Formats: sequence, C-alpha cells, structure tokens
Amino acid sequence: MSAQHPDDMRPVDLFDEGLPVLPDQTSDDTDLGWGEWRSDSNVSRLLEERPPHWD
Repeated sequence: MSAQHPDDMRPVDLFDEGLPVLPDQTSDDTDLGWGEWRSDSNVSRLLEERPPHWD
C-alpha cells in the first residue's frame, strides 16, 4: 500500500491564462531601455533625416 501526498490529489489547470512566464519583450530591448526617447510620430524624425537632394 502506498501513501498518497495531498498534492497528488490536487487538480491542475493546464490551461491557466495567468501572467506569462517570460514577457515577449524585455524593458531593455526598447528605445527607452537604450536611453532613447520615442515620440508619438516619426514625421519629425523623417523630416530631419531626409537626404539633401530631396529639397
């Protein structure tokens, strides 16, 4: 006869939608993580970086 541990009888939900084990992207893998500020729009950046022959 074998003794059963209480955890052996505990139901386990294999489809638990709780917090992810690992995030999809870490905070240091973003523009802010690299110390760069990111604006809401790329328009100003694109206008600043356009080639001189576009004038």
